Amino acid sequence: MKDIIIQQKDPILSALKRLNTIRDVSRLILFVENERNEIIGSLTDGDIRRSLAESADLSIPVGEICNRNFTYIGSNDFNPDLKIFRKKNLLIIPVLDKDRKMTNVLDLEKIKAMLPLECMIMAGGRGKRLSPLTDSVPKPMLPLGSKPIIEHNIDRLISFGIQKIYISVKYLGNQIKEYFGDGSSKGIAIEYIWEDEPLGTAGALSLVDRFDSNHVLLMNSDLFTDVDFEDLYLDLINQNADMAVASTEYKVDVPYAVFETEENKVVNFKEKPSYVYHSNAGIYILKRELIEKIPKNEFFDITDLMENLVEEGGKLVHNPITGFWIDIGSPVDYKQAQEFVKHIE
Repeated sequence: MKDIIIQQKDPILSALKRLNTIRDVSRLILFVENERNEIIGSLTDGDIRRSLAESADLSIPVGEICNRNFTYIGSNDFNPDLKIFRKKNLLIIPVLDKDRKMTNVLDLEKIKAMLPLECMIMAGGRGKRLSPLTDSVPKPMLPLGSKPIIEHNIDRLISFGIQKIYISVKYLGNQIKEYFGDGSSKGIAIEYIWEDEPLGTAGALSLVDRFDSNHVLLMNSDLFTDVDFEDLYLDLINQNADMAVASTEYKVDVPYAVFETEENKVVNFKEKPSYVYHSNAGIYILKRELIEKIPKNEFFDITDLMENLVEEGGKLVHNPITGFWIDIGSPVDYKQAQEFVKHIE
């Protein structure tokens, strides 16, 4: 953020030099800060051109020419409708706290939403079916195109505004930790949850002292997908559900005629029918209080929690993935994902 902040007393010439060095955002823009570190306005090359056309003076302080009627998001405005900003062709939106200090900046060409979620990625498994590839490398770190499998998922989470990610690790977990560190290189916070013993697909959630978000996203690390996390989240909220699970279609083709019978009498039959089922895709959003039902530091699968929720009369909904989804659990799956990524990178 410091690269796009300029002091109000700095001259236009300094602003031009700063704008010329911006590389990693989708629009050339600076945000003007006063001596109390409050953001008081925005400054674009258009603002500078208008000033120079009027006075041709490069020494004018930027605080005098900046746009003080700029657009921003309050840090407590969870899940703002970013479509509103896109319709106005606003690409760079600062996030300000109650004291008007910048806490974040959203690049709307790189971010799809700003979901009020923390996430845990399950990355502790051995990946035996992918041996010998996983004999010295954890499965989530296997390369897929230009980066590891797990990095595709982390980057997609970031694109939906998720800023805090826990990674549950066990087998060769240090390789994952050394690669991502604390997450600061990606502008997020990453913490690692170490499993002394395998804890299943949900047990590691019990090892987090406290999640700060009201809902938590849980996902497997070995998925390659363009799942819409915002659609999954909104489905949960709009249906007032306790948990939402992303689903993928699984088709079963029966190569024979299937009889419909009453006792031993055939009343109808279908020739070589196909059946489509909605299957668990390994991505979940759940209410934070459900984590209290997970036994502390014990093996516990997310399907156990789902089963208990349904038995207790809770509301579990599924949201179909409309794009692509590959569960990289076998050499065939890995090869498919390697071929697929060539067409989207």
